[in-house]
Amino acid sequence: MSFEIRDRDLLARIGRFKTKSGLFETPALLPVINPNVQPISPKEIGEEFGCEALITNAYIVKKHFQNEAVERGIHRFLDFNRVVMTDSGAYQILIYGEEVKLSNREIIQYQEQIDTDIATILDVPTGWRVSQQYARHTVAETLKRAKELSKVQSRDDIAWVGPIQGGNHLDLVAQSAKKMGKLPFQIHALGSPTPVMEQYLFDTLVNMIITVKMNLPLERPLHLFGAGHPFMFALAIALGCDFFDSAAYAIFAREDRYMTETGTARLRELEYFPCSCPACTKTSPEKAIALSKTERQAFLARHNLYACFSEIRRIKQAIVESRLWEHLEMRAHGHPAILRAVKELGKYSPYLEENSPVTKKSGLFFFDSLDLSRPEILRHKTRLSERYSPPKTAKLLLLLPQTRTKPFHKSGEHQEALKIVQRKLGAKTSKVHVCTYAAPFGVVPAELDEVYPLSQHETATPLDTETIGYVAEQVADYIAMKHYERVVVVENDETWQKKVTSACKLICRENNIPLAVVRANYPWSKSVLNKLDATVQAAFVGEK
Repeated sequence: MSFEIRDRDLLARIGRFKTKSGLFETPALLPVINPNVQPISPKEIGEEFGCEALITNAYIVKKHFQNEAVERGIHRFLDFNRVVMTDSGAYQILIYGEEVKLSNREIIQYQEQIDTDIATILDVPTGWRVSQQYARHTVAETLKRAKELSKVQSRDDIAWVGPIQGGNHLDLVAQSAKKMGKLPFQIHALGSPTPVMEQYLFDTLVNMIITVKMNLPLERPLHLFGAGHPFMFALAIALGCDFFDSAAYAIFAREDRYMTETGTARLRELEYFPCSCPACTKTSPEKAIALSKTERQAFLARHNLYACFSEIRRIKQAIVESRLWEHLEMRAHGHPAILRAVKELGKYSPYLEENSPVTKKSGLFFFDSLDLSRPEILRHKTRLSERYSPPKTAKLLLLLPQTRTKPFHKSGEHQEALKIVQRKLGAKTSKVHVCTYAAPFGVVPAELDEVYPLSQHETATPLDTETIGYVAEQVADYIAMKHYERVVVVENDETWQKKVTSACKLICRENNIPLAVVRANYPWSKSVLNKLDATVQAAFVGEK
């Protein structure tokens, strides 16, 4: 058993997990197979959809089929020759309040007997909105059962899942993750997320998943139980979930519900299928409605699976292209609950920055203030503060507004400003430090202008108020930290609404730094250049 990571973006990773029955690629969706009800057979799911792994419930298999699965093995029993994962029955406890009349020891032994590839201990699910006392009990009991595994297991070729409990009590989630992470599990899983997702509390889910990730060994894959709808796959994967299971494709089919990447529609509400999958291209909503219940259920289950696997492939391609944030933002604007979750993700920007790749294969798209949580923006802010010093000879900070041309220092306006500095100061040119204030990064020193991603991005204009305020704040912080003797700001109020200038005035007044402002909307006129010329010269009057 091994987990090899090939590509990364945000907390997501494309990897390969090796089991005794073969490899499967992550992030992976494992369709849930109910051995009693199969609108699509496991064999079809493998052959038609290219599914490399699926999940079934060992408790249900044992309850209804007893020794048949033991004698045949779970792969032959399901007629699926790829990777099989088994759950333990904890879901039945959580959702149905069913009393599982098997011990943890019996569930462990049964999963070994049916020759599964990935197995789960019989954890005690916390549930949702339970008392701190009960949640603490579920964490302790699950940990106790996790430790029991080493005393019961007789095989070393099965990957075991160590579930994390605690529910909405994040302190207990952290405690559970830390203690589980010290045990020799190959995989971990976040327990009890289903009620959270059913209520569309994806901002709460963000807190739960990040808490788990921050307290587990990063090299171990994380499974998210019950993450069944494609409209939230990008969120789960961006947070670092490597695989998850879904019964929604079949459950929704029984209810005549049609999945899309942004939500769900009732079959009878559709006049057209917004999908080109093999199932949808062969029929129409009208014809699908006329099918028998069994045929209609099989059709919808097939389409729903196509929608799920299609979204997984889009996300993987976004990871390869280093555009997962853009894909996540697109999905966020497809549903308010996902947008709320992405905003909640902003709380964890330092953790995202710490664990995201430093360089990428493509530039960035900046749309609005939601993107201020991107790791690249926080990384620039942190490094400018902690690792950067202006040239030692610099006495005057010349702040120029961003231009459409990138790198900024190659724009016509910036070249004109440099000519003025060189013409007026000659040998003293090094006393002037030219920087650009630009969205979304804040201050961009000319000598860093071409460093990724300061020139490798596209920003949507006009800028929103929050973005303008962020840049103004970064400019003020930079002036306060770097200790220039004088500051000259070229103001473009059409773009910046005077907020950058106001921030400069306030911070310069507080630090007794002389400030001059030159107003210059694009294109720069001759009078603007003359004013800049006079301002630069005046800044050095009296100097030898």
